[in-house]
Amino acid sequence: MAFSSQLLATFLLLTTLSLFSPSQSATCTSQTFTGNRLYTFCNDLPSLNSYLHWAYDSAQSTLSIAFIAAPARPDGWISWAINPTATGMVGSQALIAFRDSRGGMTVKTYNVSSYGALTESKVWYQVKESSAVFSGGVIRLFATIVLPEKGRTTVNQVWQVGPSVTGGVPDKHEFQPDNLNSKGSLDLLRGQSTAVAGGNSRTKKRNIHGVLNVVSWGIMFPVGIIIARYLRTFPSADPAWFYLHVFCQVSAYAIGVAGWGTGLKLGSQSKGVTYSHHRNIGIALFALATVQIFALLLRPKKDHKYRFYWNIYHHGFGYTIVVLGIINVFKGFDILKPEAKWRNAYIIVIAVLGGIAVLLEAITWIVVLRRKKSSESTKPYDGFNNGHSRQERLAP
Repeated sequence: MAFSSQLLATFLLLTTLSLFSPSQSATCTSQTFTGNRLYTFCNDLPSLNSYLHWAYDSAQSTLSIAFIAAPARPDGWISWAINPTATGMVGSQALIAFRDSRGGMTVKTYNVSSYGALTESKVWYQVKESSAVFSGGVIRLFATIVLPEKGRTTVNQVWQVGPSVTGGVPDKHEFQPDNLNSKGSLDLLRGQSTAVAGGNSRTKKRNIHGVLNVVSWGIMFPVGIIIARYLRTFPSADPAWFYLHVFCQVSAYAIGVAGWGTGLKLGSQSKGVTYSHHRNIGIALFALATVQIFALLLRPKKDHKYRFYWNIYHHGFGYTIVVLGIINVFKGFDILKPEAKWRNAYIIVIAVLGGIAVLLEAITWIVVLRRKKSSESTKPYDGFNNGHSRQERLAP
């Protein structure tokens, strides 16, 4: 049983590591525009299935761009921005395109100074002209801007898509890996764009966090409980089942703490991004599992008068950890949004473990009932007949 759990853990560890974002094939070179719009360069941006075309006049410090992306929903928005002081969203000077209250497309400028609500404002650069077109589920944002620093040929770019607009104000975008990685540098003269290294690093950390927690809370803890509940039924497995149970649960706890720690680190590095339910369940799991580990030090002997109460606490905490762990694994899938096959793989693993538990439950009950029947049939004669309270008279 322990060997099979290690195989399952290894399988999930290896396969889930391949969740890193796949490369995107180049398609911007096939895109054309009406209105005699021509651009010198184009790049397929590395996230959000978006594309940037641009032409730069260094003498006039004029940059013409066409940014193409699909909003998160039909009534959503898209944005392209330059951040003159940093590489992230805060401080970016954004052009945001969306449908206005009259149904037409509009482009507005925003100085994104915080993670709070947006307010239309002037930006670092001058906007000579801007427009947007919505067609085929895609928004095309066109603009010509004048950069205030002549001779500056490399800029930090940030792009984004959002789900909705309320009262003429773009609502918050999602905080999935693609949304968090939508930033990089743009070389205006060489026609090159590069992603910020921190984005890929953060995605890897998120995936490692997910793998550690799937293996620990989602697989090893349930396997450890299966070992303790069913193998102890067989005398030949004693005390091996106990040591297997302890090994499995202590290993799961160590891996789970590592996953919990990476989650805390990710949270501290993602200001303004909070997954309250996922975080709270994770904290609860850490607290419950820590108490369970201390149960090893406080375990009374089998004949101790407090052993009955210790068993209630130990079993209750254990089953609670398994239920919360599986729930939080699925909440993690909802946050990471990996390919469906990895979610399905975990469902299959849990289904297999559930099937094994049901089978062992049936076998255990059969063994217990047979033992009970056997013990009753071999019970010594005590001088009473078929349960009558009066002793039979002996024949002369």
